[in-house]
Amino acid sequence: MYIVIVGAGDIGSQLIEIASQNDNDVVVIEKNPERAEAAASKFDALVLNDDATVLDTLEEAGGDRADALIATTQHDATNVMVSLLGKELEIPSIVSVVHNPEHMNLFRQIGVNVMENPQRLIADYLYRAVKRPSIKDYMRVGDRAEVFEITVQQGADVSGMTLSQAAEEGLFREGVLVVAIERDGDIITPRGDTEIKAGDLVTVFSETGVTPETTDIFGHYEDQEA
Repeated sequence: MYIVIVGAGDIGSQLIEIASQNDNDVVVIEKNPERAEAAASKFDALVLNDDATVLDTLEEAGGDRADALIATTQHDATNVMVSLLGKELEIPSIVSVVHNPEHMNLFRQIGVNVMENPQRLIADYLYRAVKRPSIKDYMRVGDRAEVFEITVQQGADVSGMTLSQAAEEGLFREGVLVVAIERDGDIITPRGDTEIKAGDLVTVFSETGVTPETTDIFGHYEDQEA
């Protein structure tokens, strides 16, 4: 892919590293001279020390042939302007960081995929790690639902049962589904006759999010109510 990344700060630098290591053609636009120089010396990417809110700059970066434009600056106003210019150049995929939640709808109205304030997401993730120590990873789906990974403990209520048996016993409330099982490095697509074993890493979808009632099923009783 041909990707134009605007901003080489904390977020942008991580993105540049990932994108440039995955066989993409990456062009970076950074207005700050020091950050631009640092990015140019560190990453395998073309770095332009210029203002991305100027159409000529995006054109110089190859925006007219780019597959994606990602705005990562610390200022929502800058990211909005960059996104609008990307729309003018008809870049197929435009993504932007949004720092102020009140601005989310503005970005969506102009057809931009948004990433909520990353610092807030990191803080929320760390908080969840304390409140839900059993959860290996999780992702929000909408306002309440979540997909999460959890390891089945020895002696858990569900251990040794098939999914059908667990459902018949009422262990899985409505809206809770086991969508994948990882066992000994293999991924298992769960069916009714699939047995859940201690040590399995299961991926679970819950319409009402992660609760102690849900984690208890898998033998984790240390989680607190968030």
